[in-house]
Amino acid sequence: MADVTLDDIQLALVPVSQKSASVYKSVVILYKSIFRAAKESHVIDENPTIYLDSKGGVPQEERQALTDEQAERLLDAIRGLPPYVFVMIGLYAGLRREEILALQWDSVYLDTDTPYLTVRRAWHTEHNRPVILTELKTKAAERNIPLPVCLAECLKAAKAISTSDYVVANRDGEPLSYTQFKRLWQYIVTRTVKERSYYRYEDGKRIKHTVTPVLGEKAAHNGRVVYSLDFEVTPHQLRHTYITNLIHSSVDPKTVQYLAGHESSKITMDIYAKVKYNRPDQLVRTMGSAFAQWEAV
Repeated sequence: MADVTLDDIQLALVPVSQKSASVYKSVVILYKSIFRAAKESHVIDENPTIYLDSKGGVPQEERQALTDEQAERLLDAIRGLPPYVFVMIGLYAGLRREEILALQWDSVYLDTDTPYLTVRRAWHTEHNRPVILTELKTKAAERNIPLPVCLAECLKAAKAISTSDYVVANRDGEPLSYTQFKRLWQYIVTRTVKERSYYRYEDGKRIKHTVTPVLGEKAAHNGRVVYSLDFEVTPHQLRHTYITNLIHSSVDPKTVQYLAGHESSKITMDIYAKVKYNRPDQLVRTMGSAFAQWEAV
């Protein structure tokens, strides 16, 4: 370990540079932590990662919140289907994927004057098996979130027919595995007009087929599936939509930070600034106030 140089580490990071910027940063932080601990334990005399830059990787596209119309169309497309409750919690409580999949009914309080849920567990998988953690990544992640009426009613209906301790569970009442979650999300993907490919064996040969869905049409091999979404959706986009709607409703940044479970106010303020001041009506009010001050001088 003492023979490892900065050049060696940078060479090892070359394949990681093809990944997303967030993955690249995480790997760099891991390297820094390992070598910092090694120096503190006197395993090495010099830390080669001191000047290692965490900037790198492929920049990710800026996240876009769903519009009100898109959110409504999404819910209409999956109403009565397995991902419906997951999507409702994401849109109207802003939980992370791992928080939704670990949510149990003992953390959902529907019979109080102000219904709310508590985030105190996180979902994780090891070799595709679900692991529910009671220790969250940060202290800020543990929070109480009030439920809007639509979400409270949705959860009441779900609880009435649930036979599991988990709000989102598999057929055996257990938390979802990673594969089961991917299958759950496919209910949404298959209803989008995103072009997709699949393979079939024909005359002993593996043949690739490409499907180009048309909005409003039914799937050729499943008449119950209608291509009704002309936009893509990710689990995190539900949470981003929740945070964006809080900001558009003029909720103060500290409250947004608490409800989002952000440990750093910088994360909240970055989102807050991008969202709030990208709106023309907000810009007009801000500029109007500034010009009024100039005129007064």
